Amino acid sequence: MLEELEQVLPGDIEKRSFEIITEELGERTFDPLEEPIIKRCIHTSADFDYADQLYFSPGAVKIGIEAIKKGARIVTDTNMGKAGVNKTALGKFGGEVLCFMADEDVAEAAKREGTTRAVASVKKAAALKAAETAEATGKPKEELGKRRQADDRPLILAVGNAPTALIEAYELIQKGRFAPDLVIGVPVGFVNVIPAKERIMQAGVPCIVARGRKGGSNIAAAICNALIYMSFNKTKV
Repeated sequence: MLEELEQVLPGDIEKRSFEIITEELGERTFDPLEEPIIKRCIHTSADFDYADQLYFSPGAVKIGIEAIKKGARIVTDTNMGKAGVNKTALGKFGGEVLCFMADEDVAEAAKREGTTRAVASVKKAAALKAAETAEATGKPKEELGKRRQADDRPLILAVGNAPTALIEAYELIQKGRFAPDLVIGVPVGFVNVIPAKERIMQAGVPCIVARGRKGGSNIAAAICNALIYMSFNKTKV
């Protein structure tokens, strides 16, 4: 016998989905700021493991929300992740989503240095923040003035695919050459995925990480969207 279909209006499907998620989570409780992110990851993947696997560094959600409100640049490691972020909502705060993976200079740098485009993309992202800190480039402050004025918005690095991007971010952070306001570390896969995530959790920067092998560009976008929606001071997911 076929299971009976629910009669749900198109505009109510997302609402009903979150109701089901809440019902299936039962009596479990979460930090009020973390709960919308956890539920949106479950909504995106239908995977309840995210209720246990998401790691939030102290204050990470508040930092992410404040970054969004200040017009954050969100740098993703895939165009799929970029496509999944609600750019209209983000744009209301003056923010934008960037992905450098298809950029010609990134391809050239990866080939020249014998590394991945993901690594080269993170270096390019770090260069955006380098304009704000003279120590990051070694250049005199007066040479950075114009760039600092243009690039003083917060930067969120959202990695959903390439562990090499997280590893490079970690290395640059340790060298004092990259200071992202928030790292979303949710690459999916098997090779170096777990070690990459563990490094970011110990990097000393605000982060939201999906522990273990699970993740993906859709999860990275879901976390970004949750932060964006929460930035409108909405308590609901």
